[in-house]
Amino acid sequence: MLNLSEYSQRRYNPLTREWILVSPHRATRPWQGQVETPSGDRRPTHDPNCYLCPGNVRANGEHNPAYEHTFIFDNDFQALLADVPTSTFEPHPLIHAESERGICRVLCFSPRHDLTLAQMDQASIRRVIDAWIEQFNELGAKPFIGYVQIFENRGAMMGASNPHPHGQIWASEHLPQQVILENASQRDYYREHGRSLLSDYLAAEQAAGQRMIYENEHFAVLVPFWAIWPYETMLISKQHLTAISELTGPARDSFADALRNTTARYDNMFQASFPYSMGIHQRPTDKEQHPAWHLHIHFYPPLLRSSTVRKFMVGYEMLGTPQRDITPEQAAARLRDLSAVHY
Repeated sequence: MLNLSEYSQRRYNPLTREWILVSPHRATRPWQGQVETPSGDRRPTHDPNCYLCPGNVRANGEHNPAYEHTFIFDNDFQALLADVPTSTFEPHPLIHAESERGICRVLCFSPRHDLTLAQMDQASIRRVIDAWIEQFNELGAKPFIGYVQIFENRGAMMGASNPHPHGQIWASEHLPQQVILENASQRDYYREHGRSLLSDYLAAEQAAGQRMIYENEHFAVLVPFWAIWPYETMLISKQHLTAISELTGPARDSFADALRNTTARYDNMFQASFPYSMGIHQRPTDKEQHPAWHLHIHFYPPLLRSSTVRKFMVGYEMLGTPQRDITPEQAAARLRDLSAVHY
């Protein structure tokens, strides 16, 4: 058997049918590259200059309500527009573009400016989940919406333009590119085996144990065998659910617990606010049946060795294959050993 902790190897991602290069022998190389300056955690509970805080004025001149829990509004600078006329551009068979309609919304997780998901209690995170589900149902019911992408960019390092705890919801006419890949893989696996790809994958990871981090009644947290980012994790529903709208009350509580547990461990890793991009992957909303889809959540954090050293996608990773030095097993062991109580 291949020694995964010693020799260079490539690992296969069955969700996207892509490969990742793992080089465990490079983990000890010295670092003299760019060092990021971590953003501070000391923020006021209310910032009068923050356009997401309760009562403040946003860029379009509107005043936010004095909200006490979550707050949702149409993004003032939408990447997708609902009133785009359906049209195409194809002056040559190799040059093709088509219109894309959609709706972009912002969801403030809390009225407090100084919190993150890692610092919120389970009941508060449960309110965020309830809001996600309401938005998924509302936007997904619109006849021109084919997919609802719920995500959060945490930290300036990941491009977050405001430190106030918030996420985004982009509902698009067609499937996003990564969802196209996962849709095809899960569909083909389900047709061949009659079971969801992630149900079988989770069972294999539970049996192996090496990459598992945390489990509760309804969700499992693990470092994927094919992880690209240094401390990438995936939350998988233990029950074969296709979307968050199928989560019962107890399952929503478990989801909140898993999110709190994961984000707290991230912050505990380097005793600092841990940046990441997080996204929920679930079935399309094109009014078709999608039994192959299995609800899961991706966390992609860039920090590599400390709160100031990050991983970059450059060189061979952009031109050849994504690559990592810390093995998924090593990353899982370190995350598993961390406390879930925020530092």
